[in-house]
Amino acid sequence: MSSDSPDKSALYSLDLSDVEWLGAPGSDPHDRVEIARLPHGAVAMRNAACPEDPPLRYTAAEWKAFTLGVRDGEFDV
Repeated sequence: MSSDSPDKSALYSLDLSDVEWLGAPGSDPHDRVEIARLPHGAVAMRNAACPEDPPLRYTAAEWKAFTLGVRDGEFDV
């Protein structure tokens, strides 16, 4: 892992109390996931219906792999 990319323990030690959570425009706030952008391209993701639950955190590489998979239909049912 490059020195400018935080490892997972560093991501989980970040204080997220002041991050801006983003959801899809027009989506129901109680039926969506939200993301927050973190340093170095990392991302946190939470269930908007349960904002008190700990959010998942992804490195930039993990987030890129996920979004590419979504675009390629990898998760289509």
